[in-house]
Amino acid sequence: MREPRKPSRSALRSSLRRPSLVRRLVALAAAWSVLILAIAGLSLTAFFRNTELHRFDDDISGTIDGLVAGASVEEQHIIPPSSMDTRTQRAYSGEYWQISTIGSDGALHAVIRSRSLWDHVLTAPPPMVAKLKASPGAVIFYDMPGPVRQPLRIAALLGRLPDFPAPVVFMSAQDRSEVDRDVRRFSAEIILALLLFAVGLIAAVIVQVRVGLRPLFALRREVAAVRTGSSERIEGRYPSELEPLAVELNALMAHNHAVVERQRTHVGNLAHALKTPLSVILTEARNEPGPLADLVERQAAAMGQHLEHHLRRARAAARNVSHGERTPVAPLLEELSRTLEKIFRDKVSAVDWRADDELVFLGERQDLLEIAGNVMENACKWCTANVRATAEARGERQILLTVEDDGPGLADHERGEVLRRGARLDESAPGSGLGLSIVDELVRAYQGALTLEASDMGGLKVAILLPRADG
Repeated sequence: MREPRKPSRSALRSSLRRPSLVRRLVALAAAWSVLILAIAGLSLTAFFRNTELHRFDDDISGTIDGLVAGASVEEQHIIPPSSMDTRTQRAYSGEYWQISTIGSDGALHAVIRSRSLWDHVLTAPPPMVAKLKASPGAVIFYDMPGPVRQPLRIAALLGRLPDFPAPVVFMSAQDRSEVDRDVRRFSAEIILALLLFAVGLIAAVIVQVRVGLRPLFALRREVAAVRTGSSERIEGRYPSELEPLAVELNALMAHNHAVVERQRTHVGNLAHALKTPLSVILTEARNEPGPLADLVERQAAAMGQHLEHHLRRARAAARNVSHGERTPVAPLLEELSRTLEKIFRDKVSAVDWRADDELVFLGERQDLLEIAGNVMENACKWCTANVRATAEARGERQILLTVEDDGPGLADHERGEVLRRGARLDESAPGSGLGLSIVDELVRAYQGALTLEASDMGGLKVAILLPRADG
């Protein structure tokens, strides 16, 4: 038995491009989840950063309060508090203070500053200076580069000292690198945690969608089982949303089956009504020999053959909506081979047939008998001594039936001609020329295909694709 072909990459890409309810639900849930988690991550990071900055600002404000409370003026010189943090005595320690005045140019001019600033002075951009002037007594916070280019958080307050003629600006600054590091570390941790949570959430959504749509998948499998003949109707119990659909599908299949049966009954009645008068005409013509009787007999026989052709077409069209009948192939080929060997025993030495035992035709036995029988009989008529019939699986859903002979075969331009209804390339051979035409119509009724090729045995090779049933 030939192994089923694996799906090609193009087939997989085409499958992925097709709309999918599962993919749509998962993608929508994933998009909303990622959006909400991203907003949550940004909000938590902003909240943590603001909290850290408020704590940091409170610490800097404490230094400002110490400056305002401890600074004094002696002989027009500002004396700093004696109890300032010892870190302000170490150069570039990361903690600084400065007392400045606002010059006529609108810039800050340092009057006295901490040793930690060394040769650097704290400045303020013009908008901050304007804000200090507009809000005396209020602490203003802003960020500036420090003496060694580290980021500084600066607090400034515009106030007055007794006995000092001009307003002064009390300034305190601290290196905020540690705060920024804490914020970055928190951001990385929260991003990792939210990513893990997002993966878990998407996995849960996938499971939820698959479990939620399981009845729909089960309904699809039951419909496929009815189509392939494994079952006659949908039997499962489904949720209230799907139960009406299952009921309607069962009603539709029952209606189609009833229509098919009515058509078959009408076909049978028509065949009985027409064949009986034709039989009477043929009998009477044979009982009265003569030229007229011979003419009537020939025309009545032709009428019977054409009648049989159209009745078979009607049956084929009705079977196109069949109820999933299944026919094993091997027993039918064996039966046909034995019958044809007896009929053509003076001509055919053997009919060599091969088919896997598990090969099953998705259709009625009578149709397969008519398809294979017509083709194999035609091969026996035209062969020299040998006929070969082979049935094998083609892909997952088709059967390839090939019938070959060692006869004269057909030229390329003759192969299309023989499929026309009533066409006969050799008028001396018996028959009406309807055999291959009927086979072609039956095959097309099953959405199959019939092709004529040259056989390696020397004669004609007829290749027929038919639907295959599972198992």
